[in-house]
Amino acid sequence: MPPQPDGRLRIAIDGPAGAGKSTVAKEVARRLGISYLDTGAMYRAAAWLALRFGIGLTDADSIANLLEQKPPRFTCDHDGNMEVYWSGERITEVLRTPEVSEAVSALSAHPRIRQILTSWQSEYGDEHDVVMDGRDIGTVVLPNAEVKVFLTADLKERAARRANELTRKGLTTSTEEMALAIEKRDAHDTGRTIAPLRQAPDAHRIDSTGRSVEEVVDSILSLVPWEYSS
Repeated sequence: MPPQPDGRLRIAIDGPAGAGKSTVAKEVARRLGISYLDTGAMYRAAAWLALRFGIGLTDADSIANLLEQKPPRFTCDHDGNMEVYWSGERITEVLRTPEVSEAVSALSAHPRIRQILTSWQSEYGDEHDVVMDGRDIGTVVLPNAEVKVFLTADLKERAARRANELTRKGLTTSTEEMALAIEKRDAHDTGRTIAPLRQAPDAHRIDSTGRSVEEVVDSILSLVPWEYSS
């Protein structure tokens, strides 16, 4: 794709849970010297707020009102590490707990909540060179992204990655339990009527099974037009 009139470089990385999107996206952004935005953390923050205030996950209006009145704050350092704060409280780590993971899929299907967060994400893409990862980036958030990738991996490897990630953070779960949770999340994300998880027609499909982060990153960087990478 030729450079857009605004000269921005936007890289959209979509795919199912545990495919390695965030890890890869952060490294791609770091290698290119551009911003990284973890859109999944936005939905996790909304889910965390619902749990924090005891708001039912079906009460989309109350959750949306809370997001608009007291929005979380998202920051990203030069190494691509994203931090999330709400009302002065750092909530980055708690967003990855199993409770939040279970809640986020149902919450993300609400049209008003998706509208709020999608608008934040699209506005960010209008103003920055950015790598974004999620489930509807190439299809909804950044439909004109210069590079689109659909990153996947087999279920067993995705479950092992997520279980290891939680173990490193002091949370324990088995690979089998994580596989069941991921299967449930996949079914929900691909089956929802609003912005379902799917590969954009012009996205490059990359399977990360058995591949190192560096190999996957190199594959994505090879897709960046020279006009942007030079």
